Amino acid sequence: MSMDYLIEDDGAPVVPLIPVRPDSLANAVKDLPARTVEWVEVTEYSAKPGTVLLLPGCEGEPVGGALVGVEGDEDIWSWGGAALALPPGKYRIDGNSSANSASRAALGWVLGTYAFTRYKDNGRPARSLVWPKSADRTYVAAAATATSFVRDLINTPAADMGPADLAQAARELAGEFGADFTVTVGDELIEQNYPAIHAVGRAAAVAPRLIDISWGDPSHPKVTLVGKGVCFDTGGLDLKPSRGMALMKKDMGGAAMVLGLARMIMMTGLPVRLRVLAPAVENSVSGNAMRPRDILRTRKGLTVEIGNTDAEGRLVLADALTEAMADKPDLLLDFATLTGAARGAVGTGIAAMFTPDDNLAEDLYRQGVAEDDPVWRLPLWKPYRRMIDSKVADINNAGDSPHAGAITAALFLAEFVDEGISWAHFDIMAWNPAARPGRPEGGEAMAMRAAFATIKDRYAGA
Repeated sequence: MSMDYLIEDDGAPVVPLIPVRPDSLANAVKDLPARTVEWVEVTEYSAKPGTVLLLPGCEGEPVGGALVGVEGDEDIWSWGGAALALPPGKYRIDGNSSANSASRAALGWVLGTYAFTRYKDNGRPARSLVWPKSADRTYVAAAATATSFVRDLINTPAADMGPADLAQAARELAGEFGADFTVTVGDELIEQNYPAIHAVGRAAAVAPRLIDISWGDPSHPKVTLVGKGVCFDTGGLDLKPSRGMALMKKDMGGAAMVLGLARMIMMTGLPVRLRVLAPAVENSVSGNAMRPRDILRTRKGLTVEIGNTDAEGRLVLADALTEAMADKPDLLLDFATLTGAARGAVGTGIAAMFTPDDNLAEDLYRQGVAEDDPVWRLPLWKPYRRMIDSKVADINNAGDSPHAGAITAALFLAEFVDEGISWAHFDIMAWNPAARPGRPEGGEAMAMRAAFATIKDRYAGA
């Protein structure tokens, strides 16, 4: 995604865009020239959000402007739809708008221009928007580039986004902002006591690893982000069917999310001590793959019976969450494409959220609504903990019940988070199954802007 789609006002002619809502269309156009009002009536334009209507120009001008249907003053996605629906050219938004409204329009516009072009140029001509005057350029640039970064990481197939490639992307991100970067690879994981990460990834041709980024003043509040980086998930010996494996390049979406969120935090210079932990593995089939009913000892010391080798994400997160506890963070967020059960509960467009912290849940929900980046709290229902009991180990990674899979996965993770830590777990799709305005089919950042707004509000003021 190029920020070139947002341009400076150099005085050159541009096409004005008039935002209109279905319920205020008549009032919005009543002061336009009579021939324009007549044109709107003749075309039966309804101002459906995301749609556009080109207006006739004066003599010598083929286009006099365009109406853009929006849902409200703080709409994001309608502007993403407009960025695709309008013909190539340079545009500006008519009228004065608040900083929030201007920022959302600019962000929506640039998100709507996104295309994954690593392997094929989409050949899309430019549609550029003059920066709205009151837009928060720093925030828009951070949110737009982070979203593009996340989408690109997820959209890249596993052949080019394996554990080593994901670690390299993280290394480059850390270098861009002067952050500290370390990576623990292969048998070093055993030596440094990350046995669960090693067990999940050891069967792959590319060694498993743990990515670790630190940034910011050590005296600032500690914010730690943990992301599941399973770069491809065959299911292991409990092999997925071909249909279930088709989208497994996106199983590193949690790691992509925390790297994108880290980019936003570092780009905007939030006053936090940031740490990012992302176990990067491939869950493959080989002679040394972990087996059903194996028992693993985790970094925390808890033993885990392997009820299903396809429930591997919670295993790599267990070791990373245990390491996160060493810092006693003020805020801990983890992101993972963890369960199909979460998709059954909230669908593909909402991030399922689990937290024992009511205040954190309220903050994340509120910011999700405000940022049009929805999250929905599901219960950490402790009575269900019995569903992942084991007769031979401290816990089972899957259990044998077909019910409440997202909850039992979250309860598994909770075993590795200390009491009193402000923690939230996001079970995300990280993928748009179908294109919507500003959100093309493919990899997607979910709960990232909601989490950023929550962190900013807590530690940097509104």
